[in-house]
Amino acid sequence: MLYTLFKYLNRVYDLPGSGMFQYITFRGVAAFILAMLIVIYIGKPIIRKLQKLQIGEEIRDLGLEGQLAKKGTPTMGGILILLAILIPILLFARLDNIYILLMIISTVWCGAIGFLDDYIKVFRHNKEGLKGKFKVVGQIGLGIIVGTVMCFSEDIVVREEQSDNSNHTITIEHFEDVKTTKTTIPFFKENEFDYSWLTFGNQSLAWIVYVLIAIFIVTAVSNAANLTDGIDGLLTGVSMPIVVVLGVLAYLSGHIIYADYLNIMFIPDSGELLVFALAMIGALLGFLWYNAYPAQIFMGDTGSLAIGGIIAVFSLCIRKELLLPIMCGIFVVEALSVIIQRRYFAYTKRKYGEGRRVFLMAPIHHHYQKQNIPESKITMRFIIISLLLAAISLITLKIR
Repeated sequence: MLYTLFKYLNRVYDLPGSGMFQYITFRGVAAFILAMLIVIYIGKPIIRKLQKLQIGEEIRDLGLEGQLAKKGTPTMGGILILLAILIPILLFARLDNIYILLMIISTVWCGAIGFLDDYIKVFRHNKEGLKGKFKVVGQIGLGIIVGTVMCFSEDIVVREEQSDNSNHTITIEHFEDVKTTKTTIPFFKENEFDYSWLTFGNQSLAWIVYVLIAIFIVTAVSNAANLTDGIDGLLTGVSMPIVVVLGVLAYLSGHIIYADYLNIMFIPDSGELLVFALAMIGALLGFLWYNAYPAQIFMGDTGSLAIGGIIAVFSLCIRKELLLPIMCGIFVVEALSVIIQRRYFAYTKRKYGEGRRVFLMAPIHHHYQKQNIPESKITMRFIIISLLLAAISLITLKIR
């Protein structure tokens, strides 16, 4: 919105300072600051309002130390995060950018699924919330939308260098726009993989495969993030390094000089996603102000499902989805701990007549709680691991 306004003012009136809005970095930093201030400024009155309305978390007694003390803590704080992302994006991002439109749709879509789940828990007093199958249907729907748009939108292309370019001068004329199902493979020198390889070169089938992969990624990452949201500040803290990496990769992929130097796919207009990434980082950092131990508010599924969905769709937009197992290593371990626990329990119950467990409790952060490790220490250690994984994700640009 402001981009278009100040572009007009700069062209017609030559307004001093209006040219700054043409720079992605300026708009990104402005979005970061505004997002953080929105959460910090309106957070306290919203927490008081939620407390007054008695919109608190229903705590199941799982035998965890300090658990019952959290009963009544306001939930549905994910609304704060979503507002703090969307308002700066609507103000500072280019709303004619296909990637920004996809991210707005994904944010609202996943936020709506989470909100419905929280609403059923809080107002209908149903601790189970929205049935899992309905959540999955919603996530599949988003995966279909994202995958289809990525496949068939004329605005989404990869700009590849022409083979007859004999000199090293980088100009737009040396590149051509192509529709492709290529993605990036970390650690490999020939670091591009075409999903059409799975269909023996049949491009029509490759698009179908791509949509199915988009569905899987959106569903898996969104649910894994939801599982990670179990103790104060955990999901908020571990998500920030992931979004930082995604923002850096988006900026590099959308810059012809950097993309050529790093030998990564040049994706026109993807650099605008840096504005979205910085807005999200600001929103998460602001939310951590109230969500750090001891939490004054929980994000609920409104926030956790949205965060996972955003990360999934963002990675698809910049064609770095195969990097997710590294970037989102914490999510992977959390999800695997639940799968292992349930499968082993079912297996031992069939074999021995009594279910046994691998972990004291799943997801794995509760396992450490059962070992009497302080909640704040668990959160901090997970954040440190997330920072390490973020660093590893970035150096994959050079390690091939």
